[in-house]
Amino acid sequence: MNGILSTPRPVPGRRAPMLAGAGVVALALPVFLVAGFPLGGWAIAAVLWAAGELLGVWLARLPIGADHLGFSGLVALAHSFRGIAVMVVLLIVTVADRDVGIAAVVVYALAYTLSLGVSLVEYFGGEKLG
Repeated sequence: MNGILSTPRPVPGRRAPMLAGAGVVALALPVFLVAGFPLGGWAIAAVLWAAGELLGVWLARLPIGADHLGFSGLVALAHSFRGIAVMVVLLIVTVADRDVGIAAVVVYALAYTLSLGVSLVEYFGGEKLG
């Protein structure tokens, strides 16, 4: 029963997904300027994206595995916290200013979706182990 999900593969790189998401954020700026969308929404999404990626880069440098259980737990909690923190910030912004919040959610969601898509393509397109 060897399926696509049961075949082990190496962990995909972080560079291409990070650049794809950053590209979405960068390309959203001229759209916001031309369309007259609230720039505050774009700025919030850009800051959240950059902060999340910087946290991810720092976490990727920490050793994980059975020999480093403390760091493994820290990495797991930090990744969970990153997602929760972004959701909380976007929720607070949306409650405070609906238009700015929705703009920030759209930009961040598009960047995250493309980043995830690129990661999945890299993972499933990579060479199989074993």
